[in-house]
Amino acid sequence: MANERILIVEDEKDILNLISHHLEQSGFKVISAYDGTTALRKAQEFLPDLILLDLLLPGIEGIEVHKLLKQNPKTKDIPVIMVTAKGEELDRIVGLELGADDYITKPFSVRELVLRAKAVLKRVKSPPEEENEIRIGDLTVDRKGYKVWIKREPVSLTATEFKLLLELLQNRDRVMTRDALLNNVWGYSYEGYARTVDTHIRRLREKLGKSGDHIETVRGIGYCFRES
Repeated sequence: MANERILIVEDEKDILNLISHHLEQSGFKVISAYDGTTALRKAQEFLPDLILLDLLLPGIEGIEVHKLLKQNPKTKDIPVIMVTAKGEELDRIVGLELGADDYITKPFSVRELVLRAKAVLKRVKSPPEEENEIRIGDLTVDRKGYKVWIKREPVSLTATEFKLLLELLQNRDRVMTRDALLNNVWGYSYEGYARTVDTHIRRLREKLGKSGDHIETVRGIGYCFRES
């Protein structure tokens, strides 16, 4: 990871310095920006491997910065982790719907932030979609055979439950909104059907036992399969 560059967009210098220190200790090269305008310029100039984007920025706000990054052909494929305050739930939803790869709330553990960054970069480098067999802890999933095992014991899932699990696994460590899951698993999107996702998640967790703990509920947004 020594050659991977991370652009930190954060207007609070103490926080920026803290994050920079830990990322550099983990072997990353750090680029910093204190406002949205500088962030856009540096993203295009340096083409970092990952952007940590605070939402509350002077000048251009984080959500707008994210939109502009995704509209620019040079920067549209750079993964983004949003760094938000707890009260910005709506912004988190909008950001994830627009294609942010993950988010973390303030105050946060810097160690967790580094782990999230590594997870996103790992997913970008080695897309889970290419794996025929996915193994995480006691859980093994055969994508082509539509089979699931927990500690070598077969688990019986319905076709929809399997598709839901696979969707979460293929996007592991990335928050998936209920709308995104409805679109990708069921093929439709409508607010009134959000309970459909919740019901299937509950059943899936029950069938997976302790391995179901990997499925994290992201309050007000959706779900995320955390690898660690």
